Order: sequence, then structure tokens, then C-alpha cells
Amino acid sequence: MTTVRLTTAQALVRFLANQYSERDGQEQRLIPGVWGIFGHGNVAGIGQALLQAAVTQEADLPYYLARNEQGMVHASVAYAKMRDRLATFACTASTGPGSTNMITGAALATTNRIPVLLLPSDMFATRAADPVLQQLEDTRGGDVTVNDAFRAVSKYFDRISRPEQLIPAALAAMRVLTDPVETGAVTLALPQDVQAEAYDWPVAFFRRRVWHVGRPVPEPAAVERAVRLLRKARKPLIVAGGGAVYSGAETQLRAFAQATGIPVADTHAGKGAVPWDHPCAVGGIGSTGSYAADELAKEADVVLGIGTRYSDFTTASHTVFGNPDVAFVNLNVARLDAVKHSAEPLVADARLGIEALARALKGWEVDPQYRERTRQLIGRTREIEDACFTVGHGPLPAQTEILGALNDVLGDRDVVINAAGSMPGDLQQLWRARDPKAYHVEYAYSCMGYEVAAGLGAKMADPSREVVVLVGDGSYLMMAQEIVTMVSEGLKVIVVLVQNHGFASIGALSESLGSQRFGTNYRFRNGGSGLLDGDVLPVDLAANASSLGADVLHATSVDEFRTAMEKAKAATRTTVVHVETDLYGPNPPGHGWWDVPVSQTSALETTRTAHETYAAHKQAQRHYL
Repeated sequence: MTTVRLTTAQALVRFLANQYSERDGQEQRLIPGVWGIFGHGNVAGIGQALLQAAVTQEADLPYYLARNEQGMVHASVAYAKMRDRLATFACTASTGPGSTNMITGAALATTNRIPVLLLPSDMFATRAADPVLQQLEDTRGGDVTVNDAFRAVSKYFDRISRPEQLIPAALAAMRVLTDPVETGAVTLALPQDVQAEAYDWPVAFFRRRVWHVGRPVPEPAAVERAVRLLRKARKPLIVAGGGAVYSGAETQLRAFAQATGIPVADTHAGKGAVPWDHPCAVGGIGSTGSYAADELAKEADVVLGIGTRYSDFTTASHTVFGNPDVAFVNLNVARLDAVKHSAEPLVADARLGIEALARALKGWEVDPQYRERTRQLIGRTREIEDACFTVGHGPLPAQTEILGALNDVLGDRDVVINAAGSMPGDLQQLWRARDPKAYHVEYAYSCMGYEVAAGLGAKMADPSREVVVLVGDGSYLMMAQEIVTMVSEGLKVIVVLVQNHGFASIGALSESLGSQRFGTNYRFRNGGSGLLDGDVLPVDLAANASSLGADVLHATSVDEFRTAMEKAKAATRTTVVHVETDLYGPNPPGHGWWDVPVSQTSALETTRTAHETYAAHKQAQRHYL
């Protein structure tokens, strides 16, 4: 057997450079590069290996310098999302805090079912220098390290305590990264001494490998059972989730909806699978859903879920589907999701499943009255949206007015990115996406700080698209460092920084729950009340963005914002458009509910009143059995 002597880190770099994914005959690099921040633990291991690969050209695996470990995981996730989970990055970090900084990113990736490869550095496998700097000493066992925290948020975890263990571990890692059902964060913990340890590796380990991502075919009997339910439906509704996008089923879904007349509601991950102006598109569903989608959901007798995991926001905490006899048909590649809500499961690739349903339902369609009902509800929804866009609020504009202006100035292929705060709810109701990649809202983990880093990853995934990051001051303050990386890499991203001096989403939620917006405003402490309800803090986030290397434009009105956005689109460098909005809204009208428990007893009248409202909503909540 032919071998080559390399360190474990050098072997891993060479291995990763030769991994490819394939679907529908199209191959691409599975791991196109490595994000990293070096410190003790990886600087002489993975760092040396990446340097050697670049200098000698023995492996094509570019290195990208991030500014925050969590941020580089977010960038990788956004890249993978834009690539339909067929490519992602590896992320390397130093021992201790550098590595544990990636845990939130791992949780986000796994919750969203997006692949990312994490390479946290670990303590000495030999334990020759115990305890080393940043080592956790656990009295329960000598093999416990802080990296064990990755186990709960990884779809695959392994610690490479001997060089030869890398061979099965690396192959297992690629298997999980390319599995549309089991994918998520994959963690290979690398002790710092093992990274630098030499071994005679079989050359065959480094051969070019293509990981084929298949399309599971629907079982004919399952299709027959699903069609039997759908044919009986009088008020069916489709809920399109991320699986409809990742499988590239947009064309099939649009044609299926048009032929059958079944209205299509969407989740955050599924928005854009059917264009907003399609005659069957009724918008987002659930807690922050549109008027049309939530009204149809109340009446639906059969719900066809396509690639959705039915989060509590999608079901409005199990209240949006109001028909007591509602039945579910769930088309999903994952059986976990296919059987939810006592559904008739159709375990298959979304594209192939839709095609099978379309063939079996050929000639069947909903009653004309139901099509007309859908059309009328869409018309009312458009009126609500237009009112939000043109509310004429002042002196500071409402956030919905800014979103209206963005809808106007951005093109069909431009990507809008968001994750947390009040904007995801506003966007689900108001954003008019025509392209499945144009709406990039992370709402499985809804992680504050995702936005700017995600803009970086999305731009790298498709440089031909304009990428617009929508971020509030709360998320911006948590993680804006990757603006520096955008600048250093020469990438042009537009960051729309909406400053309202507080947490608008949680503030409104707090108020609705009787907690009086406590602790949600960015204010000086009031000497009289002792609360954070004094004057506004003199925080200049625009100056901060400028200090990070971005060009900055200012807007104080909707018209100024439109002008600034046109300038930003014409720019060639990363540009931040700073605009102040009213913390207190108004936001779009609510059509759904979200289960956030309220204190059952309280000395505050506001809390007691909120609990009465909460108890009333709970009456509509049920399991779908």
C-alpha cells in the first residue's frame, strides 16, 4: 500500500480539498475553503497545513480570516443555504474560548439543518502538560473537555485522539454533511498535539471523492394514500417550507398549484418558492402570517406540508389550523417531519413527490368558489400590505415604510437577509419575493448577530446577486465584525442598519405580556425610578460602521432612504445605509398567536390583564390528532 507521511492537519487539508458533492449530474466542491482564527491549538496544526498547501499547491483549500468564531460559522451556514446545502465551509478555531465561541453557530446550523464542518482545537491527547492554558479540569473524568459541549448541537461528533482515527471520522463527517435528512453541524475535535503528529497515510485516502446527493423516490402506495385524502378536500392548503427550496422544486410547485388551484402559504425558509404575485400565493403563515394565509388555514380541511418542519411560528403554536377535522399530508425527505400532526406521510424528495402528486391528481382541481375565495383574500392582504408601506408615520418613519421602500428598489434576484428582532415578523407579512434565494431569513434559531456574517457568506456563494443585510441596532451591537472581513475580501454588501434605540420586537412582546417593555430600551438609568428609562444613549452606530471600513450613507426619511439605497446599489464597496425608525412601530396587524406564558399571579395589573388574554388564546390550542 502506497503511503505518504503527513501530519494529521496536513492530511485533513489534503482530504477536504478532494471532496465533491453531486446532484442531478452537477458536481461542485463540497468544502471550497476554510474559515479560521488562529491561536494556540491550531496555529501550528491546521494553520501550518493551510500555509503549506498554499505555498506548495499540494492542496487547493483557500483560507479566509474571520473576525469572530461564531460569525464564521454563520457565514458558512449562509453560504450553504444559498448553495442548497450542497457546499459548505470548514471552520477552525483555537483551543478553549475560540472553539466554544462556535457552539452557538453549531446550534443554528443543526436547528436549521444546514451543513457546516467545525474543527475546534482540543487539549493535548497525551496529557503531557496537563493542565494547559484554557483547559477545563473536570473531576468526573480526564477525557472531558469544553468541546464536549458541541455534542448536543452536532449531528456528528468525534474527537481525533490518534492520527489514524481521522480516516473513518473524516469519511463519516462527509456522509453526514451530504445527507439531506441528517445534515447539520459536524464537529471533529482536534487535540493540538495530534494536529502536528506525523503518520504514514494511505494515498487512497486523498483520492477525489464524489458524494452523491440522491432524490428519494416516493412510494407508490404512499402517493395513493395522499391523493385519496387530497381528492376529498374542499378547502386544501399547501404549506411550503425550506425543503421545497433546497430540492429545487419551485417550478413543479408553481405548476402544481396553478393546475389544482390549491393556495400556497409559506414559511420563512419556503418564501419565494412560489412568487408573491402567483395567483395561488397567499403569503406567510402562522404567528406572523398574512391575513389570507391565516384565514385559509382556519378553514382548511386538508393541509399539504411540503418540506416544512412545522415550527411553533408556522402553526401559531398549534392554533392556526382551526378546522376540528383537519387532516395533514406531509411530503418530506425526513420521516421525523413527515409524520408530524398524525399526517399521512409521503417520505420523498420534494420535487419528485410533487411530480408524483401532480400525475396522480391530473384533471382534479378545487371548486371555482374556492379559487375565488383565495383571490378575494389575497386582494384584502394586498390592501393591508400597501397600508403598512404608506402609513405616513412621523417624525421618524415606521419600519414597515422602510421595508416598502426596499421592496420597490430591490430587484427580483437581490437577496435580503435577516434573523431576529421585529423584522422577521414584518418581513414574513410584507416581503414580496419572486426568487427562492431572494428571501434569506434565519428563523429556526432566530439568532441575533447572524445577519452581517450571513451577508458575507451569501455574497461569497453568489457574487452575481446584490446582497442586502437588514439588521437592527440590537443585532448589530452583538456582531458586526464581519464588515471588516467584507472589506478585506473586497466584497460588496449593502447593510441596512435600522436604529431605533432598543429591542422593538421584545419590547412589543413584553408590553403585550404585561411586562411594560421592562429592560428593552437603550436608555440611561433613571435616578428617580432606578429603571433604564432615562434619555436615549448617545450611541453612533454609523460612526462605528465607518470605523470598520465601510462607506456610510444616512437617511432620516423614507425618501432619503430610497435615494441612499440607489447610491448603495451603484457603489462597488460594502456600504452601510443608516436610518432611524420609531421604536414603537406601528407594526403590521397581527393575524396569529404565539404561545409565550404569562405569570399566573402578579401584583401588576398589566400582567393580570395579559394573563386573562393568554388564557383565552390557550383555549384554541390543541394537538392535531
